[in-house]
Amino acid sequence: MPLARSRLGLLLLGALLTFVVYLLLPAAQQEPHVAGARPAPEKQGRRVANVTVHVGTVSGEPPVFYREALAGPQASGTASPGSRLDVLFLHGQAFTSKTWEALGTLALLAGEGYRAVAIDLPGYGNSPPSEIVSKAQDRVAFLDYVFQELGMQRPILVSPSMSGRFALPFLLARGEHLAGFVPVAPVGTKDYTAEQYQQVQTPTLIMYGDRDTTLGPQALQSLRHLPRHRVTMVPNAGHACYLDKPEEFHQALLGFLHQLN
Repeated sequence: MPLARSRLGLLLLGALLTFVVYLLLPAAQQEPHVAGARPAPEKQGRRVANVTVHVGTVSGEPPVFYREALAGPQASGTASPGSRLDVLFLHGQAFTSKTWEALGTLALLAGEGYRAVAIDLPGYGNSPPSEIVSKAQDRVAFLDYVFQELGMQRPILVSPSMSGRFALPFLLARGEHLAGFVPVAPVGTKDYTAEQYQQVQTPTLIMYGDRDTTLGPQALQSLRHLPRHRVTMVPNAGHACYLDKPEEFHQALLGFLHQLN
């Protein structure tokens, strides 16, 4: 009799445990939630690509590095207390977000009180390739989502060379969401008409090196139709003028940012 009761007790206990596991199973199958993060939008069943992020820090602080930008870095405290404006740096085809870190650009702006962030675009640096940025409207949605996840309300967008394929469509479609635009001899400027540029009211600093005799002047020819623009030609500098003359580049960039404040 005691043996029968023992077996019955074990059966009841097993049934109870099975029921508890069944109740908890739906919750266990859900994706982990990060405070402040938004669900990644989908495009034809694929999630928005993650990107690598470098955040500028002041001297003496360790560098902030995120492998997956869209995992909610805003909740991890990337914003500097007392920062005045957000500045997002894109990069050229031969470079990555680390370029801005190596040049000291991120640290310089962080020391001036700005929240300076650089990302690896999909397929560059540590960011995996993604087919969802193959079209202009997809690249607009991509940058829009990056801004949201980084908590950037109206950032300044710095766009050299290849990254113009991302920045220019965003400027034309969402220019009012930018506090400023800094194109550095970007590609793709001929894809838009003078009339389209004239509709954009975003303050713009057009930059290029005086030794860049092809893409720099070509971009200027189109971008000069932006109503609120100014031009800085960096002397003795080539296409990547920020690499050839970083001090002159930083001086012009900071002057533009200070005016926006």
